[in-house]
Amino acid sequence: QVQLVESGGGLVQPGGSLRLSCAASGSIRSIYNMGWYRQAPGKEREFVAAITWTGGSTNYADSVKGRFTISRDYAKNTVYLQMNNLKPEETAVYYCNLVKYGMEYWGKGTLVTVSS
Repeated sequence: QVQLVESGGGLVQPGGSLRLSCAASGSIRSIYNMGWYRQAPGKEREFVAAITWTGGSTNYADSVKGRFTISRDYAKNTVYLQMNNLKPEETAVYYCNLVKYGMEYWGKGTLVTVSS
């Protein structure tokens, strides 16, 4: 089994920054990639960013390119999402995602509220 624990959410003003973390544990050999999704109230879950575990290649949703940065730390089995210049419409629960052997695993999410 794989366990994913997110942290770093909270309240931030528009234009502010937050860094989310997701620590993976359990059966985490052969990770293909890890990433972040978000779900705003009343909306479907959407892709934010992902990173391949071995090569470090990154992929971003168009809406966050240039403002968000995803990175990973091998030693800590952790992926990060640095979010800058946050907008009110990005208020959502942010979920960590891990893919291995074609299967997906999800964390419970961390709430990010962008409001003045």
